[in-house]
Amino acid sequence: MRALRLVLLATIALITMPSIHAATLADPALSSTLQSVVSDPVQPLSSLSALVIRDGQVVYEGHFGSRVIASGAGSAEQGKAADHDTLYRMASISKLVTTIGAMRLLDAGRLDLDADVGQYLGYAVRNPHFADQPITTRMLLTHTSSLRDDGGYFFPLDTSLKSVLQPEAGQAGSGTAWAAADAHSDRSPGRYFTYCNLNFGVVGTVIEAITGQRFDLYMQKEVLQPLGIAGGFTPETLTPADIAHVAVLYRKARDDVWDPNGPWVPQVDDYQGTTPTPRAGLDAYVPGTNATGFGPQGGLRTSVAGLGRVMQMLMNRGTVNGVRMLSPQAVAAMLQPQWRKNPNQDNGDTLNGFLYAWGLGMQRFVDVSGPSTGDRFVAQGGLTGVGHMGFAYGLESGFIFDPLTRNGVVYAIGGVSANPEQNRGRYSAYSIWQERTLDALWQLAVQRP
Repeated sequence: MRALRLVLLATIALITMPSIHAATLADPALSSTLQSVVSDPVQPLSSLSALVIRDGQVVYEGHFGSRVIASGAGSAEQGKAADHDTLYRMASISKLVTTIGAMRLLDAGRLDLDADVGQYLGYAVRNPHFADQPITTRMLLTHTSSLRDDGGYFFPLDTSLKSVLQPEAGQAGSGTAWAAADAHSDRSPGRYFTYCNLNFGVVGTVIEAITGQRFDLYMQKEVLQPLGIAGGFTPETLTPADIAHVAVLYRKARDDVWDPNGPWVPQVDDYQGTTPTPRAGLDAYVPGTNATGFGPQGGLRTSVAGLGRVMQMLMNRGTVNGVRMLSPQAVAAMLQPQWRKNPNQDNGDTLNGFLYAWGLGMQRFVDVSGPSTGDRFVAQGGLTGVGHMGFAYGLESGFIFDPLTRNGVVYAIGGVSANPEQNRGRYSAYSIWQERTLDALWQLAVQRP
């Protein structure tokens, strides 16, 4: 009877607790494997947080290492372990969440994916080499707009994005924001894939122009808060509690010189427990002029648990815990293939072997594999999925799921001790740490009996 009573109490607890916590289970074998990745004696990681969803439910969450590494004897900054509340700057996974913000406007009838973005921004947006072809939000979300990062993708708040997108306006006088025509392939808008951060700076600016709200504030109100997700796209939107839980991103490198035996060097988000002072010019900023400074391309700080809620929402065709975020049609549009690398034609750049297919604001993993190349995410292969990866300032993150089985993983590595470019994987373009982490999560938690 006592055992039955304990089972009933546990069942009631699972029903009444929030789903992101309730389904979380310990897995000693998986935790041991992940701890060994973090504690590698030759190439350790500063921190790692990971979450696994199986059949739509969270079945594992684990945290290892330190979100803040003690600065040394006599320092006021003490070491802090990574935990459930740790917020990581998730790098390019931010683009997937930005896409959800755009799709909210699509559902509301305020955004047309195939309309000329100039009608929202109030000025002509054209690649000067293909001046008769409009640029659309669909092109921006699928990295086929013909924009490039060569001229930059993060501009001061008082810089008008118009001056970047219109070469004659001055900021990008050489036209470096746009792809030129090519004799061997069609580089016109909508035809050629090149991964480009600036695309999402433009998407964020379009969102601002439509809503009249600053991008980071719009995302807080329309995406993060309805989903119950802590964090934000800019330091200005982080609460004191958020600041206390932000992971410092580290590398064992200074001035791009790596030293695996050297100290961990903070790269970004080293707030030392103090809320940062708002940036100059923030009060004078006019929404719809330049959202690149508000992080649509890579600024989201959130937890793996927060991204788990995003994943569950997409798995559930737009709802999570009774909250309708997107229509089933909007989710289906995000998942629908928009571009795939043609092995017999130069129709896109794989970004050094990482990218082979794309939807709206998210990668499609098609299981290409080879030494240090390919998008395979589990050693034995045979699996496909959708999602996004992130790389910046020592962070390496992943968000991958299968919409059919509703299985998926989220992870964030807070810092690496060796150059990832020199430590590519055995069967993919990812780093050796990502291969070990992804394979362990999938094999030991998703596919376990």
